[in-house]
Amino acid sequence: MYREQKFKVGLVQMAMSADVDENLRRAGEFVEEAAGKGAEIICLPEMFRSQYFCQREDVDLFDLAEPLEGVSFQHLSKIAKDKKVTVIAPIFERRSAVGVFHNSLVVIGENGENVGVYRKMHIPDDPAYYEKFYFTPGDLGFKAFETAKAKIGTLICWDQWYPEGARLTALKGAEVLFYPTAIGWHPFEKEEVGASQQDAWQTIQRSHAIANELYVVSVNRVGHEVFTEGTDGIQFWGHSFVADPFGVVIAQASDDKEEVLVVELDRARTEDVRRNWQFFRDRRIENYGDLQKRFID
Repeated sequence: MYREQKFKVGLVQMAMSADVDENLRRAGEFVEEAAGKGAEIICLPEMFRSQYFCQREDVDLFDLAEPLEGVSFQHLSKIAKDKKVTVIAPIFERRSAVGVFHNSLVVIGENGENVGVYRKMHIPDDPAYYEKFYFTPGDLGFKAFETAKAKIGTLICWDQWYPEGARLTALKGAEVLFYPTAIGWHPFEKEEVGASQQDAWQTIQRSHAIANELYVVSVNRVGHEVFTEGTDGIQFWGHSFVADPFGVVIAQASDDKEEVLVVELDRARTEDVRRNWQFFRDRRIENYGDLQKRFID
């Protein structure tokens, strides 16, 4: 499939309110803004339709879930078709009536169609990130999707700490890895470890860009969300960014403001890096079988 040498991606860094309908409406407006600035593939943050509800375990919050092609898909599908853009739309997926829910995303194509689905593979269970209570781990594997402008890989938040997921997605031919994300600081520890946490988060994703010689696009939410009374909540650190195929950060948002970034990616840069640093050529794949073990005793 012939594609232009360059294409533009849009990163929507936004803050979420308690009003899910308002969040969806604003997300659509941000997508339109990105499209108006020339973006051709536009990514929203993880579970953008609501505040980050995993700060507590509450069965009533399963009401926030929706089918894959539910209200979020229908709204954004119309915009994608109207603006002729691809939209990466993360959702809290209600898969069935038997209690199976996923942290998912739908890739919506330029004609408003469902190009494909990715379900988050790595599910955390940390203070105020109680995702194992809500989400069944993904069962679709790591995915790369053909879109009108590029072949893209999609992973979600906690997936970004695992090199195996990035590698397998790259091996499927992804030219760009998108990481819709919801990550931030516990306010009580921000002064002590906040800078190192944020640095580690960006460093691990830059390493995926380098090791796989492709672009990485990380899209975070922003704002201080106190979802449970009597707690400090989470201060989401924004900092959405794009790293090039050698890990150079070529665009970056603030840590406290809503922003729409539109960034041009160039396949010539990928080709240049891959010709000069031939990591894929030198992989010793016959010796990697033990990676399927939990630990090598």
